[in-house]
Amino acid sequence: MSISTDYAVTIRPLSAADGGGFVALVPDLPGCMSDGETPQEALANAQDAIASWIEAAHELGGPIPEPTREDLLKFG
Repeated sequence: MSISTDYAVTIRPLSAADGGGFVALVPDLPGCMSDGETPQEALANAQDAIASWIEAAHELGGPIPEPTREDLLKFG
């Protein structure tokens, strides 16, 4: 079974009250997120989170959604 790990990641700044840095969310994988001090670190950590999410879903026999196609994304 070949699973793509090319998922869209949304990166947002965290407020100082939330500790600062950045949070990275993976909309296609419920609950999959990570953070980092910089956007680049948050993105790198999100790639690890994606791999872990997929591994856990596979081990539990859960569905693994395909990444949303870029041409179906809505902006604005």
